[in-house]
Amino acid sequence: MSTYVARRLLLALVSLFGLTLLVFVFLHAIPGDAAVLVLGDTGHISQEQLAETRRRLGLDDPLPVQYVRWLGGILRGDLGTSLFTSRPVWHEIRDRIKVTFELALLALTCSLLVGVTAGTFAAVRHGRAGDQSVRVLAILGLAVPNFWLGTMVIVFGARWFGWIPPVQYVEPWRSPGQNLQMFLVPALVVGLALAASLSRMTRSAVLEVAREDYVRTAHAKGLPGRAVLLRHTLRTALIPIVTLFSIQAGAVIAGTVVVENVFNLPGMGRLVLDSISRKDFPLVQGIVLLYGGFIVLANLTTDLLYGVIDPRIRVGR
Repeated sequence: MSTYVARRLLLALVSLFGLTLLVFVFLHAIPGDAAVLVLGDTGHISQEQLAETRRRLGLDDPLPVQYVRWLGGILRGDLGTSLFTSRPVWHEIRDRIKVTFELALLALTCSLLVGVTAGTFAAVRHGRAGDQSVRVLAILGLAVPNFWLGTMVIVFGARWFGWIPPVQYVEPWRSPGQNLQMFLVPALVVGLALAASLSRMTRSAVLEVAREDYVRTAHAKGLPGRAVLLRHTLRTALIPIVTLFSIQAGAVIAGTVVVENVFNLPGMGRLVLDSISRKDFPLVQGIVLLYGGFIVLANLTTDLLYGVIDPRIRVGR
């Protein structure tokens, strides 16, 4: 087991290193000069002012030097300094990351609970009205974009029920009710597509495992149907479900960027969009690196869960 964990940790570190390289190269390939944006494009910027600003911001160094300097700062726990606010990147992110993290965690939790429950219900009611209803709802969930759904929820919620999303962030430990009121609807919007995919995958996996001989034998021994479902069927069906969950977790985390702007949540989504428009390289790089870190951590957790669910996987790898 220790060798399996070490390999997965090494692969996660390699993935993070590759992410830093891709983020740096792609951002610096965007046309435009950040120094001009910092000074303000008034048309009266002298070459001396531009050169001095580029030197002060470290933009006059060759790109490999800038990358090594940025990477060295990451290894020391320093994500750099914002080009516009002159504040450390981590200070800019610190107050926003808790909002994005809470939204993503709640969205993933809701999608897992709703998707697996609905898929299992559809499998148990195979061929009946409940099964057909879940399948239709899953198709609709996959077809509806989250930004459109979020907009419609706000529009019709305000028109029919007088409901508008709260705009003042409240920590969950101060007021759990107000916090849940702020995040529950956006989380359901973000996690809808994943819940739909999980319901379809759970239904297929449970139906396939239910045809196995050992499941039939468990029924023949007189075990209660619920015990057979939980102990035998669902445990074996978890591997494809966990695989899909880990693959789509990145899409859920990325989806928070748009939904945060739709529901006016003060998270990293709005911050990264503003930073991209201003070509604030250190801030964008830090935010994207954190998003990538979330995804790598989700994949690492999934790999470790594989080893717990099926010991043959950690032995074979």
